[in-house]
Amino acid sequence: MMRQTVLLTLQDIPYFCYPESVGHYVDHPEHSVLREAGALNNFNIHYVASGKGYVEVDGIIHELRAGQAVLYFPQQRQHYYSSEDDPWDVRWVHFYGERLHDYMIERGLHRNLLWTLRQQAPWEEAHLALLHEAEQNRMLRPAQLSTLTYAVLAEFVQHAVPLKNTRTSQAENRILGLLPQMQQEACQPFLLQDWADLAGVSSYYFCKLFKSAVEMTPMEFVTRSRLQMAKQWLLERPTANIGQIAEEAGYPNASYFNRQFMAHEGMTPTEYRGLYHN
Repeated sequence: MMRQTVLLTLQDIPYFCYPESVGHYVDHPEHSVLREAGALNNFNIHYVASGKGYVEVDGIIHELRAGQAVLYFPQQRQHYYSSEDDPWDVRWVHFYGERLHDYMIERGLHRNLLWTLRQQAPWEEAHLALLHEAEQNRMLRPAQLSTLTYAVLAEFVQHAVPLKNTRTSQAENRILGLLPQMQQEACQPFLLQDWADLAGVSSYYFCKLFKSAVEMTPMEFVTRSRLQMAKQWLLERPTANIGQIAEEAGYPNASYFNRQFMAHEGMTPTEYRGLYHN
């Protein structure tokens, strides 16, 4: 299967970003691209959903598998191709924008060519929405095209980390798989070793991997989850006292709960509740 939509390149666009083309190739083992430096003046992301392919960088061949991607900047030399024995399912988008270069540099995306997406589904869904819009309406709804392109980029920025070895990536994936349970049980006492055991690693390595995968410590994640639930309860239960909310959120000490809430929200729990209940 080969799905591809190419759009007219616009000059002086009033949008932050805009697609030049978007596509999805499946079971196309002969897919191979070589562009010399200076040939293409847009950014592009090629993401592998399944199968495998290869990217050549300075004479070195790198393998890309499911959940991994290559991000090219404008004017870069590009050489990538599908595996013949295990053809990749590759989804891609070429995009441009006047202020995009500074945006990408500020986020350090120029430092690496190869990436792993810590969570794949959000990017895949955003890309599918863009592909569908381009196929159905072409350029009839330019603002929608721009919005969907930004969604693809935003999901990449949110979830992409430099490509690492497979063993590390698998361990991080186990930790990411624990996040829904950690969030659900956040109000219970946090026992680091128990969570490390579930991930199959030491407590030290769990903290290291967690910080790499989630960009915060386990305790920071638990604190955010607790405060999120506390905010919800403050609004849903206007007659419950603050001490009760604090204890149910995992803070037996109401004063400590108030300090944590103030640090994150810039106001006390009582002040927050007062914004919605007089």
